[in-house]
Amino acid sequence: MSHFTLLVGSTLGSAEDLADELSEILKNHGHQTVIHTSPQLDHILIKPDHYLLLICSTHGAGDLPDNIHPLFQQLTQQQPNLAGLQYLAVGLGDSSYDTFCHAIQTLDAQLTQLGGTRVAELLAIDVSLADPPEVIAKKWLDHWIYHH
Repeated sequence: MSHFTLLVGSTLGSAEDLADELSEILKNHGHQTVIHTSPQLDHILIKPDHYLLLICSTHGAGDLPDNIHPLFQQLTQQQPNLAGLQYLAVGLGDSSYDTFCHAIQTLDAQLTQLGGTRVAELLAIDVSLADPPEVIAKKWLDHWIYHH
């Protein structure tokens, strides 16, 4: 059993809803989860047996949601060593915009630069598609769980 810390960047609530769904999937597989909707740096300075699951929507012109912006500022200002941090990343966006899923890409690049290791392909969900984000993310997460 692993422990997952879910950090949510959300403007309109869709990323929070998705975090709830993914948390339930992880719990059904015997994992422990905690969800933070006001993410801070100490939420990711975690023990090696933890996984971080970032779920972030993009708003405006590729901007980070207001609730996750303080975390990004802490990462860029304090430059913590994140070696040993294993994480997964899910972005929500609309592919009709040039900045499709730019927020999760920004966070992903920052974590990688600080030594974190993404352990699965970054999932960029187009909210304008017919399949709901929960369906797309469930397939992705199930695939990772069964092949990990």
